[in-house]
Amino acid sequence: MVGDSTLPASATASYFRPMGFWRRLFGGSSSSDDLKPQRLDYLNEALALERQGDYDAALTSYRLALRDLPNDARILQNMAIAFTKTRRYDEAIRHYRRALELDSLLAGAHYGLAFLLLQRGDPDGAAQHLKTFLAHPPRGPDAQKWVEHANQALQDMRAAPPPTRATEERTGSS
Repeated sequence: MVGDSTLPASATASYFRPMGFWRRLFGGSSSSDDLKPQRLDYLNEALALERQGDYDAALTSYRLALRDLPNDARILQNMAIAFTKTRRYDEAIRHYRRALELDSLLAGAHYGLAFLLLQRGDPDGAAQHLKTFLAHPPRGPDAQKWVEHANQALQDMRAAPPPTRATEERTGSS
């Protein structure tokens, strides 16, 4: 009866073999059983948080993604977009500029930076970035909408008279 209540030695060995825990506990190791650190996908997490409207949490995830990939221009561009949506325009401008240092043809960064510069009262800088955007427009289903918007902004800037001295005094720009 004793033999019926226990597993045969070969079955016992095969039962414990997949349990790398025992090997690690008692000092053995197996390359297939070793723990492999897994990186979290901070970028996709950030994009999901942004879609939910949680821009501050998205920025935290973008920062973690940037720590893993410090020279990724697209992460910097996405951070700039999130900074814009949280009204942190100086940070957005800084991140767009850093993204463009890494990838001078990053269309989205030129587009976003152009409109922030226009908002800040720098039409010359905005026009330069809009022209660069239009010289290398993005591809995709929504691209035409952005191209038309950029063209319209350039036309509006050309049609607008330069600021007068009275306007400069009221807005505090010079």
